[in-house]
Amino acid sequence: MTLESVMNEAAIEDNLKQFLLVLSVSLSVATLPQIFSWFRQIPYTLLLVIVGLVLAFVDVRLVDLSPELILSIFLPPLLFEAAWNLKWLDLKRDIVPICLYAVMGVIISILLIALGLNQLTGLSLTTALLVGASLSATDPISVTAVFRELGVGSRLSTLMEGESLFNDGMAVVAFSFLVGLPLGTANGTIQSILVQFFSVVGIGIAVGGLIGFGISYLTQRFDLPLVEQSLTLVSAYGTYIMTEDLGGSGVIGVVTTGLILGNFGSRIGMNPRTRIIVTEFWEFLAFFVNSIVFLLIGDQIRFPILGENLGIIAVTVGAMIVTRAIAIYILSQLSDSFAAAQSADRLVHSDISLQEQTILWWGGLRGSVSIALALSIPAFLPEREKIIATVFGAVLFTLLVQGLTVKPMLEKLNLLGDQPLRQRYSEAIARLTALNRVLEYLNQVEKRPGIEPEFYRYQETLIKGELTRLQAEIEQLQLEYPHLQDFCVEQLRSDLLAVEADTYAELVKAGRLNRELSLFLQQDFAEGNNE
Repeated sequence: MTLESVMNEAAIEDNLKQFLLVLSVSLSVATLPQIFSWFRQIPYTLLLVIVGLVLAFVDVRLVDLSPELILSIFLPPLLFEAAWNLKWLDLKRDIVPICLYAVMGVIISILLIALGLNQLTGLSLTTALLVGASLSATDPISVTAVFRELGVGSRLSTLMEGESLFNDGMAVVAFSFLVGLPLGTANGTIQSILVQFFSVVGIGIAVGGLIGFGISYLTQRFDLPLVEQSLTLVSAYGTYIMTEDLGGSGVIGVVTTGLILGNFGSRIGMNPRTRIIVTEFWEFLAFFVNSIVFLLIGDQIRFPILGENLGIIAVTVGAMIVTRAIAIYILSQLSDSFAAAQSADRLVHSDISLQEQTILWWGGLRGSVSIALALSIPAFLPEREKIIATVFGAVLFTLLVQGLTVKPMLEKLNLLGDQPLRQRYSEAIARLTALNRVLEYLNQVEKRPGIEPEFYRYQETLIKGELTRLQAEIEQLQLEYPHLQDFCVEQLRSDLLAVEADTYAELVKAGRLNRELSLFLQQDFAEGNNE
């Protein structure tokens, strides 16, 4: 065995030990809320950051965090999971504000943060622009986790996740261009900027669309859940790597693939059971990756360097908050004006309330993408360490201060509404439906040898008693909260749409249809809403 192979094996073993150490710490943190109830007040991702900070404070470094590791290994699954679970109809209804936030919002963020840093701290314009570009990508993972926990309306989650998915791509494109300016690899004319932007985005959409639709039609030809699950994993990483190699945006490519597979491919190429398996797999993978990324974000903090740049960090945080407010409130008004002008279009959503705008402003956290961009700055560029320290400090502020105050702000703005009530009602309906099916099966099943008739009677009595209790609970809720009737109608409409869509998908899969038909009930429900 050569010396080189021995060194390679030692390096692999060392990396494996580091990985297992990080994973062990992350999973230990996950158990804390189950042991100490107080920790349940803190979102899991923020708890990981805090534990990472404690480790950094005592100078325990788990592993070196390289930008290539985040962008190439951690970013694709996070983007794909979010895109897979984002419903196209919800995204389409709010496509105008999402595009405004993701494109114009990024431009406003970069320019105003750079202007503030340049004028107030004396940073060079190039350095200030790189800081602004790094911090223009939002990362709402912690906030949307709070949304799900508290039962906040789905529209806020769609707006935040949709903006994040698309502004990640915009931020990476803008950052790549700005890094190229001091290196002399980028042309600063407006024409060249637009050409580069459309080229990078176009390649991402083209590659993502090709892979997304290709796998969608491929999975029509077989029904192998584990293979189909593996194909989604390969598509996430394959799209990112292929798009980057072709000079496009890997972020845009992965988002495009995820949207197509989640909304189209999973319908025509996967049966319902397979869709559930794939969705659960990506939920696990997102949890797994987030557990590592957020712990390492805290662990990578260098407190002495942060202390040396506290003034610049404070100005950056102030500029970031003000800039985010300007972008959200102005662009929301612009979106509302557009919605009013296009009110005849059924797909245009109603305006965004002031309370929702406030949460979008304060919930615009920064995370792994911002840190990865800052770390990817070439080592020979001047003030690189200052940029990294500033971005780390700003990210830390958004995660710990803004992230921990989103929940009380939601309560203060009355955005929780009747979601807890709806959740309670939905659970009662679900249990009622499930037990009715159990009772139906119990009445139909043949008497099995070795089981006494008394057992059947006992189970029947037990189930009927619970059904009576549930029915009384549901009727009481309907009596106390009459507005639940609207919620019941919404639920039934959603179920009917799902049945229609699944039926078309099954017919396409069986070869009895050449394409999936548009949903008849969708148009009918839209007309009913307008009336």
